[in-house]
Amino acid sequence: MDGFFQFMASTNGRIVRAVAGIVLVWLGLAVVGGTGGWILAIVGLVPLAAGVFDFCVFSALFGGKFWGKEIRKA
Repeated sequence: MDGFFQFMASTNGRIVRAVAGIVLVWLGLAVVGGTGGWILAIVGLVPLAAGVFDFCVFSALFGGKFWGKEIRKA
């Protein structure tokens, strides 16, 4: 799992998270619509923010570091 978290904390991983978040927001607002679409868009803000602000929710959920800078140091 550490390799996955190292990738997610890397520049490429941050880009993947940000793009995934943008796609989820777009799907929610443009494709799904309604209440479900808004929920999907709000959920999409989490990976978008994680990529932009350099934190990793998954690592923290599995007992690792929260901030990308700390994960990269490990």
